[in-house]
Amino acid sequence: MTTSTSSLTSTLLDSLHEQFPKRNLHSFPSLKKVVLNYRVSEGRDSQETLAVAESELVSIAGQKPRLCKSKKSISTFKLREGEPLAYKVTLRGLRMHQFIEKLFNIVLPRLRDFKGMPLKAFDESGNYNLTIKDQTYFPEINLDKVNKIRPIQITLCISSSSKEDSKMLLSALGFPFEKQ
Repeated sequence: MTTSTSSLTSTLLDSLHEQFPKRNLHSFPSLKKVVLNYRVSEGRDSQETLAVAESELVSIAGQKPRLCKSKKSISTFKLREGEPLAYKVTLRGLRMHQFIEKLFNIVLPRLRDFKGMPLKAFDESGNYNLTIKDQTYFPEINLDKVNKIRPIQITLCISSSSKEDSKMLLSALGFPFEKQ
């Protein structure tokens, strides 16, 4: 871990410990990783589309994505084994914290009619899943080079066993939940 990442984590732990002084410091949840999935369904037809999608995801995430291919053929979806489906990036450490800061402070407030993120998007493990339906909300995307609007699925993986602890961590990070 770099010093800036550890200082971000320690600052967050200090603020959580002030809110809950009787709780053990090591029992607080932490953000383990952020996974970005960028579906490219028309990638099987042209390599140019794959290259454009890869460059968009590189500019958003700051690191090279991995191409995910289909594992088996499904005739109803006209899908053949080994065809490209999506790009996937896993962010950890400093890049993860920079992406989270950009997501919370720049991208989510840009969404049309944004009233906050729903509380129902937690899974059983306490991870939070959200989908941004337009990649142009990210400031790194050049609007002149966009040939198709694609959604980005973002999974915030949290080391927690409950949804309440995960919600507490995301609230401390500044995640905009919808008002009840």
